[in-house]
Amino acid sequence: QVQLVESGGGLAQAGGSLRLSCTASTRAFSGYNLAWFRQAPGKEREFVAGIRRTGSPTLYADSVKGRFTISRDSAKKTVYLEMINLVPEDTAEYYCAAGTSISVTRERERYAYWGPGTQVTVSS
Repeated sequence: QVQLVESGGGLAQAGGSLRLSCTASTRAFSGYNLAWFRQAPGKEREFVAGIRRTGSPTLYADSVKGRFTISRDSAKKTVYLEMINLVPEDTAEYYCAAGTSISVTRERERYAYWGPGTQVTVSS
């Protein structure tokens, strides 16, 4: 069982930045692929970024490529999402997820463990 807790969400202006963190309560942190998803009101939860258990490769949604960076720190059992050049369309609840598929994937069903989410709001 893996418990995930996100932090770092909040309010930012367009063009600003935020860093999300997600800490896992498991001794087997290095055995999990990790990802960030987001869900805006009235929309389906969508993939944002993912990182393989080894730290490479990483995957990004086209909408965030070049603006968001995912990274992981095994010693701290934490995965990060660095977000710059934020736009109002980035406003959503952001969720951390962990899974054990062969490699990192955009498929939501491949992640068995989810955090409760953290809200990101970007004002124009």
